[in-house]
Amino acid sequence: MENIIYNFFSDDDFLRISNEIKKIEAKTSGEVRVSMKEKRTFSEKKKSLKELAEIEFVKLNMHNTRDKTGILIFVLFEERQFYILADDGINQKVEPNTWDDIRDEMQENFRNGKFLEGIKSGLQKIGSILEKHFPIKEDDTNELSNEIVLE
Repeated sequence: MENIIYNFFSDDDFLRISNEIKKIEAKTSGEVRVSMKEKRTFSEKKKSLKELAEIEFVKLNMHNTRDKTGILIFVLFEERQFYILADDGINQKVEPNTWDDIRDEMQENFRNGKFLEGIKSGLQKIGSILEKHFPIKEDDTNELSNEIVLE
């Protein structure tokens, strides 16, 4: 069975997204991940999108960053939904509705069939926010992979 994610993104697109994450993390102590899941498993049927994002956040070890500055874009393709989840360190400094504004802009891109542009624009906006509130530190290390997670 072919993964439906490849109907929206190519391997080159995934590389572009990973490179965007790398550029963002060169300027901030934040840790950014993108996880794309084709569909829910049977055991996930009754969970909310936020709950699924929270599970993925922990699975990717994003809750263990030094300053609690992990942020996840979680995409659930079969349902055409996504969720932006930030860790406590970020949420203490950034208004929660900030993520709603980014979500709305990403959704507009997606509606117009611009999936790569949607993810990249969301990442760039997240990067600007992280750079403002969490500039890179002298002793900063890349705590998490920049690779996109595909399930």
